[in-house]
Amino acid sequence: MSVLSLILNASFLVQVVMLLLLIASVMSWVMIFQRSRALKFARTNMKTFEEQFWSGIDLSQLFRQVSAEPNPNNGAENIFRAGIKEFTRLRQQTDADGDAVMEGVQRAMRVAISKEEEKLEAHLSFLASVGSVSPYVGLFGTVWGIMNSFRGLANAHQATLATVAPGISEALIATAMGLFAAIPAVIAYNRFSHTVDSILSSYETFAEEFSSILHRKAHASEL
Repeated sequence: MSVLSLILNASFLVQVVMLLLLIASVMSWVMIFQRSRALKFARTNMKTFEEQFWSGIDLSQLFRQVSAEPNPNNGAENIFRAGIKEFTRLRQQTDADGDAVMEGVQRAMRVAISKEEEKLEAHLSFLASVGSVSPYVGLFGTVWGIMNSFRGLANAHQATLATVAPGISEALIATAMGLFAAIPAVIAYNRFSHTVDSILSSYETFAEEFSSILHRKAHASEL
């Protein structure tokens, strides 16, 4: 008896469980490929912008360049734009001292980092949910299938292994599908979480270094 025939002959509830697990598995793989691509681009864009930032280019010129052709998917560039925009705006206020300017700049960059964190962590909660819930959903289908098998065994005149084997087999397929959906989701979630933490750490380091440069500019007029 093939696996496909076992699935087709399973009870309605077990088939629903299998369908839900199949949908969860397909969506997980879509999210895995999408997140893998997005995080790879985030790292590449970060390195590219940092090389440009530390190339010795004037910050005003760099700001004009990135403003002319903005890349919304470049986190470091978004943080840079947020910081220098706030810096320029506050410096134009005659009553703003250096400390007040830097406080506003750092606040603006923290907000930008938070927005980038939301982008990087998109769909990770879905992978975490699939990884934690799928085995239990599959186990529910297994328990229900085994219950139906033993219920049929109680009504049978002659109890043999061949009587209950198909029902138990179809029930165990639900557990296998639950694990099939959960294992890739858990592995991907752990890997992506580590990558997101690494990228956010790079963003925070860049923000600190950029803040130091702006700090010297903000207090230059007070010396």
